[in-house]
Amino acid sequence: MTVRLNGSTSGYTEIDAPAVAGSNTLVLPGGNGSADQVLATNGSGTLSFVDRGRMVLGTSQNSTSGTAIDFTGIPSWVKRVTVMFNGVSTNGSSRPIVQLGTSSGLATSGYSGSFWDGVNNVFQPTSGISFAGAGAANVVNALFVFTYMGGNLWVASGQTGFTSTAFISGSQGNVTLSGTLDRVRITTVNGTDTFDAGSINILYEG
Repeated sequence: MTVRLNGSTSGYTEIDAPAVAGSNTLVLPGGNGSADQVLATNGSGTLSFVDRGRMVLGTSQNSTSGTAIDFTGIPSWVKRVTVMFNGVSTNGSSRPIVQLGTSSGLATSGYSGSFWDGVNNVFQPTSGISFAGAGAANVVNALFVFTYMGGNLWVASGQTGFTSTAFISGSQGNVTLSGTLDRVRITTVNGTDTFDAGSINILYEG
């Protein structure tokens, strides 16, 4: 049996059962859900709107000038953000850092963790998640993954390689934000050294 809904001026939409149909009841949700949600079943015929899993690649930005690279407008459903560095360097010796933020602004304190600088384990600066090998002499290729743990807590893990020297730096850390993540900034600890090579992008998932 086919159920046909005619358009108010033309055309129609049909809902049809399979040719060999068993007894089946689908219970629709009471509301319209939210933007980008999809219908899911509980396996017993009750449908509900749920957030759909998705992966979005940001727009790559050249890190060839300026003291900071910003990515804004990250949706509230995001649970993981990967920051990708391709051939990045600066004109100074201050370590690059990744900072997370909300609509109220960037978190510039409260970070913890450590990284390997090629000789010793070094504590993360409290102003961001960092890695070893700063400056023009160290061209960086890196991946930093920030994962949501609930309660606005984000945990970071990263690995950095350098085209100018034969070692790999590992980083880890965390920060608790004041609200929902919606932005990422890449800058340096002193905030004044200038990026002079490469590109940076983000990939976010939810």
